[in-house]
Amino acid sequence: MSNLKIKLVRGRAGKNKRQLATLDALGLTKKDKEVIKPNNPQIQGMVRKVQHLVKVEEIEEN
Repeated sequence: MSNLKIKLVRGRAGKNKRQLATLDALGLTKKDKEVIKPNNPQIQGMVRKVQHLVKVEEIEEN
């Protein structure tokens, strides 16, 4: 099973409430913060909604 490393590359200022709620749910509270989440359909859908704000990298679990 793989994981996703998600990094917030653009700031949160001026974004709508739904995008901010999605970023909060992912744990991305500040610019340049990185989180590791499991690669599943729920997380992929959340990332898709804020894809213009984040950078995603797939990492393999050992």
